[in-house]
Amino acid sequence: MESLIYVALGGAVGSAARYLVGVWIMTRLDTDFPWGTFFVNVSGSFLIGVVLAFIESGGLPGGARHLLAVGILGGYTTFSTFGYETMQLLRFRSARATLFNALGQLLICLAAVYLGVVLVRGLVGE
Repeated sequence: MESLIYVALGGAVGSAARYLVGVWIMTRLDTDFPWGTFFVNVSGSFLIGVVLAFIESGGLPGGARHLLAVGILGGYTTFSTFGYETMQLLRFRSARATLFNALGQLLICLAAVYLGVVLVRGLVGE
């Protein structure tokens, strides 16, 4: 039950952060491209690499996974919004914008996780 509370509290924090960051980015850009979602997914991917690598190295307790990785970062990142916005790009924009969003987020998010893990492993000497 304690794990569920950590996930729920973390999810609330992460979802609110995603909303605020997304709005902040989109109010500063004059575009209908979903840069807000792009940014939160890439930054969240990097951070989950950092958090999970720290947990694996023993630098954070395993219980931190529920609050930080599943809760906060699970709420912060958004695959469903990414899917919807990608379909909207296909419907209303161009195939080029759609491919950039779909492939760009996939590849950059994977690279961001990798960089987060490599950074932590370098810091802890693994």
